[in-house]
Amino acid sequence: MDNELSKYEKPSVTVDTVIFSIKENDLKVLLVKRSSSPFKDKWAIPGGFVKIDQSLEDAAKFKLEEKTGVKDVYLEQLYSFGSPKRDPRGRVITVTYFALINSDNVKLKGDDAKWFSITELPQVAFDHNTILDYALKRLKWKFEYTVVAFSLLPKKFTMTQVQDLYEIVFNQKFDKRNFRKKILSLNILEEQEVMRNVSFRPPQLYSLKANIGEIVNIL
Repeated sequence: MDNELSKYEKPSVTVDTVIFSIKENDLKVLLVKRSSSPFKDKWAIPGGFVKIDQSLEDAAKFKLEEKTGVKDVYLEQLYSFGSPKRDPRGRVITVTYFALINSDNVKLKGDDAKWFSITELPQVAFDHNTILDYALKRLKWKFEYTVVAFSLLPKKFTMTQVQDLYEIVFNQKFDKRNFRKKILSLNILEEQEVMRNVSFRPPQLYSLKANIGEIVNIL
């Protein structure tokens, strides 16, 4: 019996992981400098070829840990990009993921990895501009309709920290009173102690409740 698979050419498969974080009051993405052709010395999304015995998600997690040392973070499959000409080496399909990490937990490995502002990106390799544009759109959607934004905050946070985070990602200002009222009305936060050792009126600290549903209309 003929093996039908033998009739078709076999494309290569890669994973690329878009890693977002908040640093210096800015939304940043982690890029790595390529050390070989094609696009040698250009910046690119961290990624690599998927081994024959490796799942897509395991490959994405491996690349995330390899570059940041971070495990067990929010990681979601983003989209598949498969234009026949996207890689000059041949037919390569990439399955992209995106991760949100707290930069306080990150220790970049090697000089070839660097954080860039999402609004001030260098020239990037392959079709990674298209991937980054799509990832930013998906990130904003997630911020609007899920609680994933809170994965970028410490376990205990102030309402000001929440608003600052949303203003950074959406690049706009929100009315303080209305924003606070909306977040509190969702019943997704628990009050903790007030912040201590501050010279001004100590703000209330909050934490995210456990077992929050997937869809929450934040904005």
